[in-house]
Order: sequence, then C-alpha cells, then structure tokens
Amino acid sequence: MSNTNNAKESQSSQNSQNSSDSHNTTDDATDNTTATKRPGPMEVLRQARGQLAELTGMEAESVSSFEQTEEGWALEVEVLELERVPDTMSLMASYQVQLDPDGQLTGYRRVRRYERGRADAHRPGGR
Repeated sequence: MSNTNNAKESQSSQNSQNSSDSHNTTDDATDNTTATKRPGPMEVLRQARGQLAELTGMEAESVSSFEQTEEGWALEVEVLELERVPDTMSLMASYQVQLDPDGQLTGYRRVRRYERGRADAHRPGGR
C-alpha cells in the first residue's frame, strides 16, 4: 500500500511542477511582449538625431520630414556643416536617414548642401 501512496504523491508533485512551469511560461511570454514594444514617433526622432550626431559629429538642427515606412522610418534631417560669419553664409546640409522599426539607424546620406540664407529655387508648377 505504501507504494501506491508514494506513486500518488509523486504524480501529485509532478502535476504541481507542470502547472507551475506553464504559469512561468505565460509570465515569460508577457514579459517578452512588453520588452518588444516599439518606440513612438518622438522617441524615434530623438534616437535618429542622437545616432546621426554620433556618426557624423554634426548636431541636427531640425527634422524637415518624417514618415513611417514598410521598412521602419524615413527622415530628412538638417545639420550645420560649416559655421561662417555672418550666420546666413553658414553651410547647411540635408541628410536622408533610414531607421528600422525599433528606431535604430540603418543608413544615411547627404542629399544636398546649401547656404543657410538661401531659399530653394522656385520650380515652375510647384509651390
């Protein structure tokens, strides 16, 4: 009879263990979901500016375009490339910046340089 009682106790112990394991698995899945929460637009902007500054050594002055894409995020960032006196003669540059969905920079390139005081040329038919 003691073998029967030992078997029942052992089975009961295993069931408790399995129940506890499945509960822990559920908690782990919940924690993973929270850990993979994607950053919002403002956080992406901050990350993009910081990462671009770290890579180029130039601080972003403004973000002139920002959109979410299928691959992540695309931005156009204006930076001061060469400071001159007067300030209107300083050289500015626009950089296209690509980020993954988590806000990590995946690429950038300079698309134009211009003097701070110069407006874009007027294009016929455009505004």
